[in-house]
Amino acid sequence: MIFHLVPLDDWLRDPDRPYAPSSLAEDGFVHCAPDEAVALAVADAFYRGTPGPLMVLLIDEEALEARVLWEDADPVPPPGVPQETRFPHVYGRVNRSAVVGMLEVQRDAEGRAVALAVWS
Repeated sequence: MIFHLVPLDDWLRDPDRPYAPSSLAEDGFVHCAPDEAVALAVADAFYRGTPGPLMVLLIDEEALEARVLWEDADPVPPPGVPQETRFPHVYGRVNRSAVVGMLEVQRDAEGRAVALAVWS
């Protein structure tokens, strides 16, 4: 299982098409995290000011139609994540059939990501 952070509105846009965040066009791949702890660290470092619900897609790596490479963070991982952590990068659109669930990022009053909860 790999984890991808996405604002809920972005995920719900174009539900009949494979998912393609802006990072695919900008960086050539879809950024993902290897586990829940790293996903929370990424959410806290890069999505603190994101309005609305912030979700973590649970992606079955084996069900993806696109290639996945596990690579080092560039230039460095977010605070709290060990330097040697490798990140799964999806080199193509995410077929929605590979998404097997979603969690919602819970945030405190300052917007810090503090937990993941089952989305209802």
